[in-house]
Amino acid sequence: MTTKTASSPVSSATSNDAQRIVTSAHLVSEKSPELSEFEFGLIIANNAFNRWMTRCMGAAGVKDMTAVDVLVLHHTNHRGMEKRLADICFVLNIEDTHVVSYSLKKLMAAGYVSSQKKGKEVFFSTTEAGAALCMRYRDVREACLMQGFSGSAEENRQLGDFASLLRTVSGRYDQAARAATSY
Repeated sequence: MTTKTASSPVSSATSNDAQRIVTSAHLVSEKSPELSEFEFGLIIANNAFNRWMTRCMGAAGVKDMTAVDVLVLHHTNHRGMEKRLADICFVLNIEDTHVVSYSLKKLMAAGYVSSQKKGKEVFFSTTEAGAALCMRYRDVREACLMQGFSGSAEENRQLGDFASLLRTVSGRYDQAARAATSY
């Protein structure tokens, strides 16, 4: 929020507003200043999570994967079931199918994913090498990330509540994106 200066208008900022951690003070809304704090948290969490995925995959033995590649590989491996491009995009909430398609092509070239055409549909699944890589990633995740969590019932409840909140908020952002498209 703004404060009184010689060149800016007076704002009704409270002392709490001056302590808010945001990336773009000009976007802070009086309706919910906390939303700007939440968005900043999303930005840094997203960057940290992407960095974590690529570094974890590097420690698992593959250093040239992007965060999207890691996500696509893990979802393709999920439950050992074949998946279509559209299904992968839908679950990962990736609108641009070419991004996932390119990732699948890279993963196939590396020998981690295979494809099979059934009628008009193409189905993707992990190879033995891809499934083994997912398990090496899991081992690194257990060793490096999970040690920072207690596993207590309260901590797990809080994580579950936060995951639910993130899914709810992502729906609001998706709806706002649709509205902005026709604004």
